[in-house]
Amino acid sequence: MEPANQTSITVGHIVVFGNEKGGCGKSTAAMHAVVALLRMGYRVGTIDLDARQGTFSRYIANRFYGNNQRNKGTPVPRHMGVMQSLAPTLKERMDDESSNFFAALEDLTRDNDFVVIDTPGADSHLNRLAHRFADTLVTPVNDSMLDIDLIADFDPETGNVRGPSVYARHVMQIRESRRKELNLPMRWIVMRNRVSPLNTNNKKDIGALLTDLSSRFNFQYIPGFTERLIFREMFSKGLTLLDMDGAETGRGLTASQMSARQEVRHLVHAIVPEDMRIALMKRKRESAVQQTRNSTKSA
Repeated sequence: MEPANQTSITVGHIVVFGNEKGGCGKSTAAMHAVVALLRMGYRVGTIDLDARQGTFSRYIANRFYGNNQRNKGTPVPRHMGVMQSLAPTLKERMDDESSNFFAALEDLTRDNDFVVIDTPGADSHLNRLAHRFADTLVTPVNDSMLDIDLIADFDPETGNVRGPSVYARHVMQIRESRRKELNLPMRWIVMRNRVSPLNTNNKKDIGALLTDLSSRFNFQYIPGFTERLIFREMFSKGLTLLDMDGAETGRGLTASQMSARQEVRHLVHAIVPEDMRIALMKRKRESAVQQTRNSTKSA
């Protein structure tokens, strides 16, 4: 497998928030990442594959309508939802879903620096498609062995790690097929979510376990988001803490809000490491120079 810090610089870098378990905060983490990328000046498209539940889509819709009412020019991504097919046969459903997914992906990758995809919390055809095309996969997990069990297979008697579990095996297989078929890497980030603010023994044990698993299964582990009301309370307005007055400078924010802002920054830095930022900046400058030359020739 490729090194965990290897990056792929492409137009429309595809970031998938994926897990086969619901309730781990994929939509909330995805929305905060989207807003952070927008406020950094990147062009961002979004796709909701969990359109039946639609949390990600409602978050962005709330942002769009609230933006019109506030008239503040809040950055909004170009969004598409892909519904599960209701065709009568499995093959027809898979064909429909594949067609709709590829149409959305082709459209959004053409004109955006990043395409962020939120997936359903279950194994499905759309979920597998998204994982296969992820340049960067972000897997949020709660501080619970119920979540960690999807990544590692543990001996019930000793508690020792016997190997990757069902979800980790799936990710490893996709990584290998991408390398062989497309000659493309896939970065895998595992982030803790809804972490208790208390320093408990379980919290320390989960952190140590994920650090160990990151070296075994070749993913990047980041501490992620602490359980804070600020990550959810602005959902109805389609806003995140990064939209608050003073979010950029930190002035006027409480200590908890400052810590939450730093947690979002850690996530975004993992998604867009320094080498990728440099490459994106270089590409934008080259594009601007080319546009200037084209305008000069036209004149």
